[in-house]
Amino acid sequence: MASNVQTSLNDAKFTIPDMEQQSTLQIETKEFDYSKRSQWLRAAVLGANDGLVSTASLMMGVGAVKEDIKVMILTGFAGLVAGACSMAIGEYVSVYSQLDIEVAQMKRGRQRGIEGGEIEEEEEGEKESLPNPLQAAAASALAFSVGAMVPLLAASFIREYKVRVGVVVGAVSLALIVFGWLGAVLGKAPAFRSVVRVLVGGLLAMAITYGLTKLIGSSGL
Repeated sequence: MASNVQTSLNDAKFTIPDMEQQSTLQIETKEFDYSKRSQWLRAAVLGANDGLVSTASLMMGVGAVKEDIKVMILTGFAGLVAGACSMAIGEYVSVYSQLDIEVAQMKRGRQRGIEGGEIEEEEEGEKESLPNPLQAAAASALAFSVGAMVPLLAASFIREYKVRVGVVVGAVSLALIVFGWLGAVLGKAPAFRSVVRVLVGGLLAMAITYGLTKLIGSSGL
């Protein structure tokens, strides 16, 4: 009877570390997945910020010369389409080049003589981690379009020129603060510095575009 109790206790001692190891592996897997997701979200925030600043700068630049609302909206829409296509094509080419490099690396690994079932599992894991050019291109285009929609929507229903410009600057400033904060949180950077940097950079881009376009337009070129 005593030997049975001792055997059961020994069994319990052996099973506890296994449970701890399984829970540790699950935690590590969740943390790894979260890290990958954070990187993807941070890239999306940066893409949206690009769409916001470039489209708003275009609208402010053209608005410095042409106060008509239709001209400003068409300029913003053209910037949205052109920027989204450019982001998608650039991201597709970049990620496809990275895919070619990683596939070539996998082939070199097989040629070095890796054999057996462990290799098959390793190859399956590597295939799952390979980048997807189409997914990256679609995500970049979508993120850029989301950012570009902010100044477009802000200016769409305001006829008065000065009010329209003020609303666009206010909406863009608020969006820059939000994007700067999100980028800092996802990148684990100081939030205040990131917000100030993004806000000042975006406003400076709009001011330079507005000023130079106004100067060229007033000179009669």
